[in-house]
Formats: sequence, structure tokens, C-alpha cells
Amino acid sequence: MHLTSAFSLTFIQWKDALESFKESSHLLPFFIEGLYGDRSIWKKHVSPKTLQRLFSNWDFSLPDITTFKEAEDGTVKFLMKLPDGMEVETVLIPFYKRFTICLSTQVGCGMNCSFCFTGTQGFKRNLKAGEIVGQYLKAREWLLERYPSSLRPSIVLMGQGEPLHNADEVGKALKVLTDSKLGGVGHRQITLSTVGFVPGLQKLSSFPKVNIALSLHSPFQEERSLLIPVNDKYPLQEVMTYLDALPLLPRQYVTYEYLLIKNFNMSDQHVEALSDLLGNRRAILNLIPFNPFPDTLWERPSESQINTFKEKLVQKKLRVMVRTTKGSDILAACGQLKINRLSVKNGRNG
Repeated sequence: MHLTSAFSLTFIQWKDALESFKESSHLLPFFIEGLYGDRSIWKKHVSPKTLQRLFSNWDFSLPDITTFKEAEDGTVKFLMKLPDGMEVETVLIPFYKRFTICLSTQVGCGMNCSFCFTGTQGFKRNLKAGEIVGQYLKAREWLLERYPSSLRPSIVLMGQGEPLHNADEVGKALKVLTDSKLGGVGHRQITLSTVGFVPGLQKLSSFPKVNIALSLHSPFQEERSLLIPVNDKYPLQEVMTYLDALPLLPRQYVTYEYLLIKNFNMSDQHVEALSDLLGNRRAILNLIPFNPFPDTLWERPSESQINTFKEKLVQKKLRVMVRTTKGSDILAACGQLKINRLSVKNGRNG
């Protein structure tokens, strides 16, 4: 029998579970502290009988790190094995005084975006909430072993998969991760990136109020569809309607991710159209120089081309950032994640 992951349960669900076992309410904080921190605390405060009952009802395992690679800039890419033997990539990204963990939400991806290496893998399955939370906890565990004093890592849901194509499980995972008694990650420390999958956008109102980022990449319908095929079914203007309806926190913005592709989407016409689209919205335009991957047709622009395009946008009074490329030498940068092998019953494939 396949057990539900212990890391998919909310604090209230754990409270109800322990009450159903006739356990004293004083046990709950010690149990949660052990679950999300040092399990040695259970030896002092949780009886073997209670632990046996808990372990027989839920799965307390985390994903296994099959392999990991460390880039020259300190970025670490993990290959994590899930209970059914399938694998996903999770990335630990160093920034000033803090790390960010990039989580996958699906094995593969069904969006087939032409700029993304993951899309060439195809869609295998959705991850469960506990598997999403488990990636974060496993990467954090690895981090704390090496940097014990590091701050709690931030999260970006920008790994393999379209998070809103798996909205129900992603929403559950975010409720666990943002619960101060469980994952303890602040709402503003989490960013969810989407290509604009409307059925998932319609469910965002039930999510914790994390930061939202849209993969924009072009303000023009035909160009955007070339990069993001789902744009044909859910066009940009429809997507913007849902984003405009989001209840933003004070000083919170929607981030619009814009892939910079040489000789494609960096003309003066693009500058004007982006100004018209975002000028009156609470928006940050995040410029992402294209990260090449094997057999791609797209090219990365030069630093001078990037800076020129940015300055033209700034002159239009848009809020603009350029994302620093991290981990490109190990194919861990934005758009470069792809599993080259998947576990199968009789060995390895690929």
C-alpha cells in the first residue's frame, strides 16, 4: 500500500491525527520540530509506540539525492529520485547572504516551450505535494550540513514542469511550506513562475499569497506562440486579465520574465509594446539572457545588446532587472533542466 507523504499534511491535519491517537496536545510541537528539523528530539518526547503508529500511516521519507553537480559559481544541481524511481532536478542557487532552491513540480513538462530544454523531455507525471516539499527539505538538509549558519533558503517554482498545470498539489505544497509551524518560508520568499496556464490561474486565489512571475518573452501574439505554444489556447490578453485580478500585498509586484533572444525579441518595436503593456501595471520586467542547450536554434545576445535593450526600457520608466545567469556550465540555469535518464523497472533508460 502506498502511504501518503508526511510532508503533505498541514499543521491542523497533524493536530487532528495525534488527537485521533489519544495523544496529549503537548506532544504536537515536539513532533513537528522533529519532522521539520532534528529527529533526535523524538527520542526524548515521542514514545516508540506513537512513532510506530505514525510511521505505519504515513511515509516519512524524503527524495534520495542520486547525484549532484556543483558549478564554478557555487550553484548545485541535484538529481533526486522519487518513490516510484522517477527523477527530477532541483537546483540550489547561491546569492548574497542567502540561498534559493529551485523546485520542480512535474517530471518533465507538457508545455513544449521552444526555449526550454525540459520541454524536449515530454510530460511524465505530476509531483505530489509531499514530493515538492521533500525536494526543498532535502536540498536544505544538504545545505545545512555544509553551511550550518545559512539563513532559511528562498524558493522559486521554476524547475521542471509548469506549476499551474499541477495546481492542486502545488497549492497544497505551498500551504505546508509557508506555514510558520512547518516549512516556515515567508510568502515573499517564494516565487511561482507560470507560462500563463489559465485553468491553474483560476485557482490562484486559494493559494498562499506568494510572488507570481509570468513567462512573457514577447508582447506580440504570434511571436509568443512560437516560444510558448499554449499561448494559442490561452492568449496573453486573457492571461493578463487574471493577473490583473490578483490581490497583491503592499509593495508587491507581478514579475514578467522576458527571455532575451538574439535577433528575435529585442527591437525598438518590442520596447514600445512592452511599455504599452506594462507601463500602467504593478510590474517588474525581469530580463533573462537566453541560456543555450544542446540542439537549440536560439542564440544568446551579447552583453552590449542586453545593456542597450535594458536602457531603452528604463527610459520608458519601466522597472527592469537583468537576471544573473547561474549554473550554466552544468546545465542548471533557467531553461536548461532536463533529465537524461529515468529509472525503469529493469535498470536505466538513456
